[in-house]
Amino acid sequence: MNTQRLTTAQALISFLQNQFVERDGRESQFFAGVWGIFGHGNVAGVGQALQQTPGLRYYLARNEQAMVHIATAYAKMNNRLRVFACTSSIGPGATNMITGAAAATINRLPVLLLPGDIFARRNVAPVLQQLESEYTQDTSVNDSFKPVSRYWDRLNRADQLPSALMEAMRVLTSPAETGAVTLALPQDVQAEACDYPKELFEKRVWHIPRPVADRELLSQALKWISSAQKPLIIAGGGVIYSEASEELARLVQQTGIPVGETMAGKGALSWDHPQNLGAMGVTGTPAANVMAREADLVIAIGTRLSDFTTASKTAFQNPNVRFVNINVAEFDAYKHAALPLVADARVTIDELRKGLEGYRVSNDYASSMSSLKERWGTEAERLFNLHHGPPISQSEVIGIVNKFVRPEDVVVCAAGSLPGDLHKLWRTHQPRGYHLEYGYSCMGYEIAGGLGVKMADPERDVYVMVGDGSYLMMSSEIVTSVQEGYKLNIILLNNYGFSSIGGLSQAVGSGGFGTDYRARRAESGQLDGRRLEVDFAANAASLGARAIHAVTCEDLQRALEQARQETRTTVIAIEVDKEMRVPGYESWWDVAVAEVSGVDSVKRARERYDDAVKKERYFL
Repeated sequence: MNTQRLTTAQALISFLQNQFVERDGRESQFFAGVWGIFGHGNVAGVGQALQQTPGLRYYLARNEQAMVHIATAYAKMNNRLRVFACTSSIGPGATNMITGAAAATINRLPVLLLPGDIFARRNVAPVLQQLESEYTQDTSVNDSFKPVSRYWDRLNRADQLPSALMEAMRVLTSPAETGAVTLALPQDVQAEACDYPKELFEKRVWHIPRPVADRELLSQALKWISSAQKPLIIAGGGVIYSEASEELARLVQQTGIPVGETMAGKGALSWDHPQNLGAMGVTGTPAANVMAREADLVIAIGTRLSDFTTASKTAFQNPNVRFVNINVAEFDAYKHAALPLVADARVTIDELRKGLEGYRVSNDYASSMSSLKERWGTEAERLFNLHHGPPISQSEVIGIVNKFVRPEDVVVCAAGSLPGDLHKLWRTHQPRGYHLEYGYSCMGYEIAGGLGVKMADPERDVYVMVGDGSYLMMSSEIVTSVQEGYKLNIILLNNYGFSSIGGLSQAVGSGGFGTDYRARRAESGQLDGRRLEVDFAANAASLGARAIHAVTCEDLQRALEQARQETRTTVIAIEVDKEMRVPGYESWWDVAVAEVSGVDSVKRARERYDDAVKKERYFL
């Protein structure tokens, strides 16, 4: 057998640069590079290997969590067909990546994590940053990655690398199983040499399949749909990942079936498509939620059916409602006791369209759908034109930015009150034009995620919308965007606190406790003193961005025009009224309220909660 003597790290990097994927006859290199911060767990291993392997570019981030978010956003923007690897030192460098790993796995997005680990040979233990256990020597902080990884392995010997890499690639390239893959690399093993078979480093192409549904179950699904009086499609992220938007548009145009969109599925249809009722669920439009409440058949395509999509299992109130779930993952296809079509979305949508020739919803149902869509359009325009303040409302900011951007541009967000308002109000023209990390709704994702989106498609302008809370958690990747020359347009909405949780706190009777950015007042001992002022424009400028401060709607419009002319990352900071919220429509979210309390507002909230929870349903 022909072999090549390399260190474990050298062999790893040589392998990664020769992995390719192919779907529908289109082939691409799978790994776009490696993000990392070097320390004593990887500087002499993976770091040295990257230094001598120019075919796989190294990128320096400012925060390990952020670099995983960058990689996750990049994979999402590439429909999971291109990815990054991320390397860290041992200890805190490694555990900083755990939050990013959770976000990737929950959102079913591939990323390869290569955390440094403690010495496999153990004789020098405990090393700096090592977690010791009196029960075993075979543990480290990297064991914390196990519950948030779809595949986890620790390489205690150099010759374990080939089998670990094969398993890692199997999971990373699987539409059904993908997520974070973690290969923990003891720092001594990284530097050890081994004779590896040369075929390990040859070009390898991984085919991404499009599995078809079981024929009998597909036939049953066609019968259910053909007999449905009030069918509704829920378009999830799987529609976009499988590149099925055109097939979905043809299906609903032929049948007249209305569509509600999840966070990940928004953009599956253009916002102005006649059958697109917009956002579905807790953050949904009244149009989509009314249709969901009355639907007798729900066709869920590529969605996890999370509590936000299902309004905590209260969205579907028709006593005879049935579900058909189209999902490449069996785990999701069986939810809600559905008729499971475990298959690729694009293939299955097209098969349904062909099998439903001659079927169309009734004129009354179509008329009701059109009326609801029109009424929602009127309500959205009202929210865009409140003429509030200053400080202006968040919905006005969204309206101004949405009107300004081009159809091909991308909006990025993740946490706080913005995602709910964007889900309802943002008018998306193209798939991948709306990029929300809402499976984990991770504060701090926004700017890092925006960078990943921009790197995936540099020709599209990226508009990161972020609240002051998320910005303060992780703005460091502004520096990285400047370093790499990827321009971001960041709109920073300052409401002096946590608006989303503030509203939720009020709803459960707690009055917004602990959600405002205020100093501690000696008289009360609480955080209810003077408001904390942060000069966000100055902060952004110090990180290398062009910074603009806006107050009015007119200021924001001018700032957007200035930002478009800039060649570097630009931050527009604008204050918004925290209490001027976009309403919820025809939906409810189950957040448990204290069953006993001495506070009257909590007691009243519990009474409302007890009434609302009665609408929750088991689908068995």
